[in-house]
Amino acid sequence: MNFDTWFHKQSKILQIILLIIPFVGWIMDLLVRWSAFLKKNTTVNLVMALVITLLGEFWILTILDAVWIALNNKLFLEE
Repeated sequence: MNFDTWFHKQSKILQIILLIIPFVGWIMDLLVRWSAFLKKNTTVNLVMALVITLLGEFWILTILDAVWIALNNKLFLEE
């Protein structure tokens, strides 16, 4: 699964747009987080994938990811 690689190859503005659309943002976050975990089996990636899976519908975490991408070019706590 190389969804995280595809997502990070997109322009920064497209990444932010994909994350701020309510339901689409949650799905994108899920796909990118789980793809990153499957590539690099780190504890941080696993914890964040589980948090997004369980609490992602609250939308605040997705907005945090969009802001983090705007500032740092990667998702919040993604290795």
